[in-house]
Parts: sequence; structure tokens; C-alpha cells
Amino acid sequence: MSVLVNKDSKVIVQGFTGSEGSFHAQQMIEYGTNVVGGVTPGKGGSTHLDKPVFNTVADAVVQTGANVSIIFVPPAFAADAIMEAADAGIKVIVAITEGIPVKDMIYAKEYIQDKDVTLIGPNCPGVITPGEAKVGIMPGFVFKPGRIGIVSKSGTLTYEAADQIVKAGLGISTAIGIGGDPIIGTPTKNAVELLMEDPETDAIVMIGEIGGNYEAVAAEYIRSTGNKKPVVGFIAGQTAPAGRRMGHAGAIIGGADDTAAAKMKIMRENGIFVVDSPANIGETMLQALKGEAVSS
Repeated sequence: MSVLVNKDSKVIVQGFTGSEGSFHAQQMIEYGTNVVGGVTPGKGGSTHLDKPVFNTVADAVVQTGANVSIIFVPPAFAADAIMEAADAGIKVIVAITEGIPVKDMIYAKEYIQDKDVTLIGPNCPGVITPGEAKVGIMPGFVFKPGRIGIVSKSGTLTYEAADQIVKAGLGISTAIGIGGDPIIGTPTKNAVELLMEDPETDAIVMIGEIGGNYEAVAAEYIRSTGNKKPVVGFIAGQTAPAGRRMGHAGAIIGGADDTAAAKMKIMRENGIFVVDSPANIGETMLQALKGEAVSS
């Protein structure tokens, strides 16, 4: 079992014929993802990468049975693309686009909240279930199948965590890059919950960043489960000065509880095995699975 995407997912690409959409769609197809077509308004009826192109998501859903969409639409139009996919009945939307205006995302998130849809992102690397489906921009070769789930705000650290887990002789069930924007579809707690309830995930890596309270909320949820699965945690931005945005739009210290130190303290208090460096993720996970781990 996996969460969000698997070998049975039928994936369409919004922004299919653009440069980014084309490049990453080709990578997903080569990985083995079941990409059934794409959407570019005005190019419906043509083919691209040997897949059909549709004018609308609704057309694509009717013709292909698509249930997952990945979005490579420019920022000014990306929120509309999210809402269009939700309206068409897509169940999992992965929004890769960076730079979507916050006002647009507030509206889009409100619009889809009553619909049967899970939004990952925006400004994220996507979701991968190794050996089954890659719906995103991550380097697929880093990820090997296994029973460790990953939830990360950071794209690069998603790959680093996967590499650490694989080098430790373990593998990944599903990795979810939730995105680092202030407004995202699936906060850390919700993504962790998916993996906590997945019977084929034995433990979880949770990577956060400075700014916001997503990690604290997730940590409290993890404790509420009785810490039924070990969670190894890391917070990026430990040297970030207050008031300065670091990388992601949401990574800015706005108060005492937004700092890396404060988040790491909360995580430890809720039974998460916190590491000071991503280089320690694999070793700490091995120890956690044996019941020998302690927070660094």
C-alpha cells in the first residue's frame, strides 16, 4: 500500500507542452509513472510525448479517467489550474509552481476545501512512491522501495533524507514534499497522518523549516497517537536570523516559537527523535526502529 500515488494512478500534466511540463513529464514517463495525457488550452486534439493533449482537465478526465494531476502552469494562472482540476474530479493535485501570489492561494484553498481532493504544494517537489509512481520533479534514482515515509517542507532535503534512509539499508514507502509557501494544501500534520495510518509504513522522517507552526501541530498529533510509529525529525534554518526570509517564502521567523531551536524543543517534548544534521537521519532511524534512538 502507498499513500496519494501508486502504480494505478492515472496522471495528467497541466502545462503539458511547456518547457518545464515537457521535461518533467518525460522524466515521469521514463520512471514508469502512468501519465495518460496532458492539458494545454488551445492544443487539444494534438499529441505530445506520444500522449494526448486536451484543452481542459474535464476533457482529460472524461477521456482518460485521470485521477491525479501535476501542475506546471505559470504563477499567474496556477491557482485557476488548481481549481479547474478540483472541479473536474481530480483526487490528488500536485502543484509544482513556485511564486503563486498568496492572495490567489488563499482563494484556491478555500475553494477546494469542501471537495474530495488532496492538494500537495504549491512550490513543492511532489510525491513519489518508489518503484510505482513519481509525480514530481525529484530525482527518482535516489528513492528505493521500503517502509519509511518522508514528509518534508524542503525539496532538496527530501532527496537528502531519502539518500540517508537508503544508505542505512532501508527504503521509502512514500515521500511527500509538501512545499514551503505560507499557504499550502497539505500541512505537515495532515501528511504525517497519511503515513501514520498507512499499514506499510513503519516509521516516518519529518523535515521542517523555520517559520509557522506546522511542525508543532504535527508533533502534538504524533504524541496523540501514542507515538505508535517512530518519527525522526529535522528542522532547517538553525542559523537563520530573525526577520529574514530563508529560501522558501514561508521560512521566516516571526516570533519566538518560529525558530529552529523552539521547534526542535517542541518536537523532542512530543517524543520525536530530533537530529541536528540531516547527515544523521539514516543512523538515527535505524536506532529508532531498534528502540535505541535518542534525540541529539
